[in-house]
Amino acid sequence: MTKAIRVYETGGPDVLKWEDVEVGDPGAGEVRLRHTAIGLNYIEVYQRTGLYKINDFPAIIGSEAGGVIEAVGDGVSDFKVGDRVAYAMNIGAYSEERTIGTGKLIHIPGSIDDQVAGGMLLQGMTAYYLLHRTYKVKAGDTILIYAAAGGVGLIMCQWAKHLGATVIGCVGSKEKAALVKANGCDHAILYRDENVPERVKEITGGKGVPVVYDSIGKDTFNNSLDCLSPFGLMVTFGNATGPVEPLALGILAGKGSLYVTRPTLATHTATRELLDECANALIGAIEGGQVKIAVNQTYPLAEAAKAHADLEARKTTGSSVLLP
Repeated sequence: MTKAIRVYETGGPDVLKWEDVEVGDPGAGEVRLRHTAIGLNYIEVYQRTGLYKINDFPAIIGSEAGGVIEAVGDGVSDFKVGDRVAYAMNIGAYSEERTIGTGKLIHIPGSIDDQVAGGMLLQGMTAYYLLHRTYKVKAGDTILIYAAAGGVGLIMCQWAKHLGATVIGCVGSKEKAALVKANGCDHAILYRDENVPERVKEITGGKGVPVVYDSIGKDTFNNSLDCLSPFGLMVTFGNATGPVEPLALGILAGKGSLYVTRPTLATHTATRELLDECANALIGAIEGGQVKIAVNQTYPLAEAAKAHADLEARKTTGSSVLLP
């Protein structure tokens, strides 16, 4: 027997139950994986609350983890017992052990430790596709990142600075402002105390920015549009305050022929080629020193409910991992 966090219904953090579960032998194309660290991400809040639908209960939630392969099934040739691997976007991570297909597994080099491996892929690959695919950030750009002190935000600040951009970050406290400035952010806006569009226009000499990266959702969407320069791109990639309300497209015309997109990591890693591009670029940036994954909080897996409460209360910064 092994342990896992299971949910029997949607709801608050209290629906997360620490229970014994059975993990069988790996089937064809699968491995049995012993987790060493499990990433904590806002997508698991969406899973737990029902914003992202779970079809069958009881369910083990969780989206990413790293670990060591304990057994391999028939037909597995690219992975062997003892390999250190990680994965993202594969529900069922809140467990000590699991079986999993090899289609999403990534080999982890020895230069990256277990905690970083367990919490880097979902946030790091998201940062990659946002900066390199959704809008290709280049030297001289000025960009705006909401939740800049979060896991994705801190990675984006560092990576965008390396690309030569001027980075404006929205944060909720002076402590978080200091943190993002230490991670490549040139200007920190306290969104609770300052008018974000006015500050962006002040920083940019009235021009606005060509791209806004907004993971907050409903509460910040309209302000984000007001930060854009003509022909600017609004990237909404999260729903921390709830889904964005239906949009009257005519608003985009009046604000400067704007563009809006809602990308997902699932689409950007849907093929092995896309996945490898994202993962290899992230690993290269970590090994090259352009990006540091800051694991600022760790929790026992059994205390996932506390981790969720802290995440929703915006008490966390950088990356957080659950330890089996």
